[in-house]
Amino acid sequence: MMAAYLSTPLVGLVATMVVGQLGEEALIGGVALAAVIFDVIFVSFNFLRAATAGFTAQSLGAGDRVAEQRMLLSGLLIALAGGLLILAVHAPLGRLSLAVLGAEGEVAQAASVYFGWRIWSAPFALVNFVIFGWVIGLGRSISAMALQTLLNGLNLGLSLWWVLGLGWGLAGLALASLAAEAVTTLAGLALIVWHTDRRLWTLPSLPELKRLFSVNSDMMIRSFALLLGLSFFTRQSGTLGIEILAANTILLRFYFFGVAFLDGVATAAEQLAGRAVGARYRPAFDRVITLTTLWGFVFAAIVSLGFLALAGPVISLAAPNEEVARLAHLYLPYAVALPLIGVVAFQMDGVYIGATWSREMRNLMLASLVLYVAACAVLQPMFGNHGLWIALGLFQCARSVAFRWMLPRLAARTMGPSAA
Repeated sequence: MMAAYLSTPLVGLVATMVVGQLGEEALIGGVALAAVIFDVIFVSFNFLRAATAGFTAQSLGAGDRVAEQRMLLSGLLIALAGGLLILAVHAPLGRLSLAVLGAEGEVAQAASVYFGWRIWSAPFALVNFVIFGWVIGLGRSISAMALQTLLNGLNLGLSLWWVLGLGWGLAGLALASLAAEAVTTLAGLALIVWHTDRRLWTLPSLPELKRLFSVNSDMMIRSFALLLGLSFFTRQSGTLGIEILAANTILLRFYFFGVAFLDGVATAAEQLAGRAVGARYRPAFDRVITLTTLWGFVFAAIVSLGFLALAGPVISLAAPNEEVARLAHLYLPYAVALPLIGVVAFQMDGVYIGATWSREMRNLMLASLVLYVAACAVLQPMFGNHGLWIALGLFQCARSVAFRWMLPRLAARTMGPSAA
């Protein structure tokens, strides 16, 4: 899963390079603004993947195939309904979003072209969230990697062919995403047909529906809070000047690559913790916590060392001038420290998703976000960009501490006291 997830930020990097080859700054700005809109839309529905993974892993641990397929069917129906709803309102949604983002002139026109084509991928993207969640919940990591590689590989290849080869411009870039999502959906549905028994496909009961929507809504709020925290960092960076904004944006690329890598640990924690919770077997759950903690810190250290090794050439290539490069090197230690500070937060995200402790996950995330904003309000005026990075580190640290502190109580409530 680490290998699969690493290809996702690579797609964004290549897409930026492809658009850059067209030689128009307005096109780059338009794609960037449209990408923000899609980030918000798809993050809003990312609960489909998380909830499906958690419910599937628990059903697997409990040996309940009927519940597994019932939750899968429910997720697919919600995804399809959500995707069709997005398409129904996409025109006013696009105009409103671009107005909120302050898009004007050629940038707004470019964003509209990209948005107008890519929005048709929404039903496929949402269905893929459910398919990925189901595959991950079953622990089929090879299948998950194959689907993720198919999605990102097609996106990369078609983007290069249709934009640079055929000259389709932004429409070609958007159509590449649409085609990749559609083909991946077909492959995922074929996997579902192959590995499920259609005689067991039944609709959930009223209590199951209530729990399903409760978990999904909690996880949606949690995803919004995380997105808001990262967006707030970018916004505050902009108040410190264009050079600081550019330097922080480059360093955030490091962070996103680190998140993609460490999401492999979170995925393992999702499946294994969820399976132990479904079986109500505390020894396996405790073993999962021990192993994912150990390997989480090992991989976080590897990520941080990788940042140090690659910082020089990456910053040189990405920085538009020497001042931005100097600032990026100045604040690099914060980006290097973030994987080590936040690895427990990533691990706990996986554990809480697998156990479907969604209400606690939501509340602790919101509390951490409030602490982050408060810390930024105090530290940024005092220390400038140093204060902003320290506040972001506190956000990650608060999530790590709060989630880990609550863990023994929730585990005891769900599975009984630990034998240790």
